[in-house]
Amino acid sequence: MTTMTATTTQVYQLFIRATPEQIWEAITTPEFTAQYFYGARIEVTGERYLSLGPDDSVWGDDPVLEFDPPRRLVHGWRSLYSPELAAEKASRVTWEIEPQDGGYCLLRVVHDQLEGAPMTAEAVSGGWMMVLSGLKTLLETGKPLAE
Repeated sequence: MTTMTATTTQVYQLFIRATPEQIWEAITTPEFTAQYFYGARIEVTGERYLSLGPDDSVWGDDPVLEFDPPRRLVHGWRSLYSPELAAEKASRVTWEIEPQDGGYCLLRVVHDQLEGAPMTAEAVSGGWMMVLSGLKTLLETGKPLAE
């Protein structure tokens, strides 16, 4: 894999002991996302991905490209909390939830189309691991990773 590929297409996979419905609710409702997504209250509908910061500022407002609960969600991504990041081209995030035998699911998150957003690619490369670790911990223990 080249550095360019690693930067412009980021793939994260993890197993979570939860149902597809529980994972879907945790990634699409503000009550859950505020506990693991840097305080962001994220609300997802079939048309819109809206992310509000703790102070109600708009951190993200992007179209939803695919909405197939509780299996697949694809949405645009622009980091509006920073003028420099907001000036970059939009990228895309795909969430895929695959049930496994044994009462857990594989969650795959692909953040791609980052060719026109190098600062965003750098910013999210570390951020996604914290977000996904927090999501897993919250769903499996009922408590946030960091308080």
